[in-house]
Amino acid sequence: MTLTDRALPSLPLALTPVLLTLLVLGLQLFYFGDFTPHVPLAIGLAITGLVGLKLGFNWHDIEKGVFHVIHVSLPSVSVLITVGMIIGVWIASGTVPTLIYYGLTILSPQIFLAAAMILCAIVSVSLGTSWGTVGTVGLALMGIGAGFDIPMYWTAGAVVSGAFFGDKISPLSDTTNLAPAVTGTNLFSHIRNMMPTTVPAMLIAFAIYLFAGFAVIEGGDVSFARINAITTSLQEHFVISPWLLLPALLVIVLAVKRMPPIPSLFAGVVAGGITAMLAQGEGLHAIFTYANSGYSIDTGVDAMDNLLNRGGIQSMMWTISLVLIALGFGGALERTGCLETIIQVIMTKIRSFAGIQTAAIGTSMATNLVAGDPYLSIALPGRMYAPVYRGMGYSTLNLSRAIEEGGTLISPLIPWNAGGAFVISALALGVASGNMENLLYIPLSFACWLSPVLGIIYAFTGLFSPKATEEEIQGWKESGEAIADLDAAWTGEEAPRPAVTG
Repeated sequence: MTLTDRALPSLPLALTPVLLTLLVLGLQLFYFGDFTPHVPLAIGLAITGLVGLKLGFNWHDIEKGVFHVIHVSLPSVSVLITVGMIIGVWIASGTVPTLIYYGLTILSPQIFLAAAMILCAIVSVSLGTSWGTVGTVGLALMGIGAGFDIPMYWTAGAVVSGAFFGDKISPLSDTTNLAPAVTGTNLFSHIRNMMPTTVPAMLIAFAIYLFAGFAVIEGGDVSFARINAITTSLQEHFVISPWLLLPALLVIVLAVKRMPPIPSLFAGVVAGGITAMLAQGEGLHAIFTYANSGYSIDTGVDAMDNLLNRGGIQSMMWTISLVLIALGFGGALERTGCLETIIQVIMTKIRSFAGIQTAAIGTSMATNLVAGDPYLSIALPGRMYAPVYRGMGYSTLNLSRAIEEGGTLISPLIPWNAGGAFVISALALGVASGNMENLLYIPLSFACWLSPVLGIIYAFTGLFSPKATEEEIQGWKESGEAIADLDAAWTGEEAPRPAVTG
């Protein structure tokens, strides 16, 4: 049986699990001051299950929705596991220490933030994965920033801006392929259509980071004694050489050759393990330990110990458990029709292109916020809004850009979202340990939130908002795509509903 065989919940009933979950989350995060959103999200899943039972679903129906979304997102969980291994092994191999060493000796503190954003953007476009970029190059940049005595949240903001920019426009990225797939657009047309928001957002972010580097970080305030202590400690405990960057280079080459992300990243694990044995004298069993439990060292320099003692599969379990629970909650909301009801109500109230474009971006953001899943935040609004764009005569390229910006780019800015949880864990921001000030990386990830803001401005001004071409309209008709009867929708009749099976 499909979801279209059942009545959608009323708006008050659909909002019940969303509002109650946000209430419990707020209680946990702000009243108790405990940044562990796992149980509140699990309670949200249970509340959604009760709503589903009231609507006539049995537990098997709801369970299928929960596990369907989890199954779709398992490749991302696999990336988390592989990145955990890479972090531990690349520290042991000297790859991360070498990146930190040369970064401290070559980069100027004043240009560091701007350079960090650009470097992460280049690597992310090459790899097609923001998570892989954050967990490898991003981790090394956090070490360089610590050496320059730059606050962690500034460095994290620059890393996130660059890494998720690459994820947004790389043809190797899963989310970049998902957005045009659910809206029926061409991949490379989708990427081209994102440039009017992406390029200005990156240029503005670059200018802000450059200004911050000179205005916030005075050259005289940089502790060169601290930098010397770090670089000396790295030389004492690791062999430092440009050759040790080969594992990172291998992963980039494989990505450029369009190898799948997980095998490419795992090749980096193997290359890092071999490098650790040959260059640093590590044993095979030690490599296995670093890949599973993370690297451990006592350099005598607290800043370095805090950075280097990390990695391994087990370090990702907090994030993975949060991701799985959040995905389950999102799957239950989708299966019971709660999210669909909310979107249907929005679609009956909005009668302009600017309104529908803003609503599509906002819905993707809200789905990210409530469901904690970047994939669902792209797939669900993409399926629901596409007929409306066709009915208005606008190209669905506008929609694919909207859901990419509200989905991919906002994901790392929500701490309990899969993207935000990974950023906090991989960059060792220590939010769960009470370092709440590091959540300032959210407003400082300028490129991530500037891009959707520019998208909304374009929608209201008509700039970069293409109408559907005759060729596109003909393609809709030939492929049997749904085209909303907007007159019917605005007079209160039910809009076409996509079937949800699984």
